[in-house]
Amino acid sequence: MGKKMMTSNPGNLGWLNSVHINTAAVYRRAANLQSRKAVKGPYQAAWLLRAVTCIDLTTLGGDDTESNVKRLCAKAAQPVSNDMLNALGFETGSIQTAAVCVYPAKVPIAYATLKKMGMEKKINVASVATGFPSGQYPLETRIAEIKWAVEKGANEIDIVIDRSLVINKMWSELYQEIKKMKEACGSAHLKTILAVGELGSFENVYKASLVAMMAGSDFIKTSTGKEAVNATIPVGIVMCRAIKEYWTKTGYQVGFKPAGGIRTASDSLSWLIMLKEELGNDWLKNSMFRFGASGLLGDIERQLHHHITGRYSSANQFSMG
Repeated sequence: MGKKMMTSNPGNLGWLNSVHINTAAVYRRAANLQSRKAVKGPYQAAWLLRAVTCIDLTTLGGDDTESNVKRLCAKAAQPVSNDMLNALGFETGSIQTAAVCVYPAKVPIAYATLKKMGMEKKINVASVATGFPSGQYPLETRIAEIKWAVEKGANEIDIVIDRSLVINKMWSELYQEIKKMKEACGSAHLKTILAVGELGSFENVYKASLVAMMAGSDFIKTSTGKEAVNATIPVGIVMCRAIKEYWTKTGYQVGFKPAGGIRTASDSLSWLIMLKEELGNDWLKNSMFRFGASGLLGDIERQLHHHITGRYSSANQFSMG
């Protein structure tokens, strides 16, 4: 996952005092990026396959069942049919999603299913944790949830911060909480969800991004997918600029994960283009970039099918249902 900082001295939080965001400039940059012509033809197919390999295929419903999780794992192992892969010049079984993402209680099922398929080393098991999606639980129970999920087979943990710490500018407390969560992860990678739609301003998003990285996060993630406002290109730019500043000043690379509301192949291309423009090619791989998504894969499959055959198929042809 590139070079990572173990933890930073809390004194570094003085860095936050120099943060200023030009909101109008952020929106201008987003508009410019989104006005670019989309890639076409074989280049589009290649970018879409890259997007597939960066998906954390997700199910986070209150009605999740064992069969749902097993189906998710099967889809992660073969997200694109072998017929389509062969038609695009790829070997059978050569593409998988980066991870499956589930609630902690479903981690044992996901891990056992992937292991039975021989995919436990190719597909990560990601678990949301720390009182997802609100984060409004005692710290000791949030820490215990992380440890339990890791013990049951999760090698990636998507934590969610207590947004009140950001709203109240309690940066040291936020740093300490994330640092303890990172320690609880052990060897598992930590993705820190900021829930940007509830942070109030771009400045808060930027500062929370810096604090999360200082505390040892391997990725920073936009949203739980449960907020009224989730991943948007403007907030993605703000977070990527924080990642770039952190990398420039410390030499450590941190990954980025947009989540929530990313549903179409066109959406995925917009995010990949933004990432390439803001952070460069080093981030265009699943060790440094992920999509948190449940419905995105189906639309990418439709677009790949259209590229191969010239015809669009109905959405349900590529659903997991």
